[in-house]
Amino acid sequence: MSIWWSLHLRREAASVPLARRLLLGTMETAGVDPDVSYELSVALTEACANAVEHGGRGSEGAGPAGAAYRVTAYLDGETCRIEVADSGPGFPGVELPAAPSDAEHGRGLRLIEELADHVQFGNRSGRGGAVVSFDKILKWKDSPSLLLA
Repeated sequence: MSIWWSLHLRREAASVPLARRLLLGTMETAGVDPDVSYELSVALTEACANAVEHGGRGSEGAGPAGAAYRVTAYLDGETCRIEVADSGPGFPGVELPAAPSDAEHGRGLRLIEELADHVQFGNRSGRGGAVVSFDKILKWKDSPSLLLA
């Protein structure tokens, strides 16, 4: 089975649960194990929250480029890949510095690393902005709930 979707969301807190619910609904429909779905939804929540908080240009994220971010999810075969891209200043470097466990910032990125099988943090070339992409090998429920009409 192959499913993909892409959302262009405003940098508003209300957009985060919307993306999470869409991912969970897709996973449920495809018959993905609920524990795997939950882990991916938490990782997506963290990535979206970072885009909302840090993903715009300037202090207000003014202008159309800074007012939105993109979430894309691919379920293809045994893997789910999720990408969250924004128009902010991007990451200062490819490697993220180690964040102390009690640090105020950076814990969400570490959580994504713990929940996913493979994570990549990068910057968009040309237009600027950060990209967080992660994937996870899927496990399936015993009986998929995919309903064919």
